[in-house]
Amino acid sequence: MMPFLAVVLAYFIGAIPVGYLLVKWRTGSDVRAAGSGNIGATNVLRTAGKASGVATLLLDIAKGYIAVWIAERASQNSPAWMSLAAIAVMAGHAFPIFLGFKGGKAVACFIGAFLRLTPLPMSAALVVFAGLVAWTRHISIGSIIAAGTFPLAVWLLLQPPLSVEVASVAAAAIIIYRHKANIERLRRGKEHVLSWGGPRP
Repeated sequence: MMPFLAVVLAYFIGAIPVGYLLVKWRTGSDVRAAGSGNIGATNVLRTAGKASGVATLLLDIAKGYIAVWIAERASQNSPAWMSLAAIAVMAGHAFPIFLGFKGGKAVACFIGAFLRLTPLPMSAALVVFAGLVAWTRHISIGSIIAAGTFPLAVWLLLQPPLSVEVASVAAAAIIIYRHKANIERLRRGKEHVLSWGGPRP
């Protein structure tokens, strides 16, 4: 029962809309009404500034890490339950009950969850992400390609239990699906370019 409750809790941890709450607290506005309409760190950065963007990123990463850590403790280190918690926390962020199931892209939760579950492959994925973002200045490209190659990294570096590999594939699918609008903007050459300049008019 405890591992199951940990997975349920993981969803609700993921569903805490950190970016939405930070922007509401700092500016009184709804981050969903600005920029891309997303509650994640990238849109918070664009609409509310660097401090809010970085805080959102770190707290969303922490949500993923904590959710998997709780499942690890509750299940005596079961890879299957930890894998379920990783997907649950991402699902909570992407489809939060508190915001009508319309949330973020779950990239930061993905990072946090798999830093706990598969730290070495996630570290490799972060290197890929950072390199692509530095080269293209598109966070979406870095996120999509890093997520898409992540299951292969998990397999090559760990040869893990089936539950972990399946979770890595499911996580990649969630990330890519949540970026479908970005993929369309990239196709049209209209995707946002990364800027550290703070809110845009």
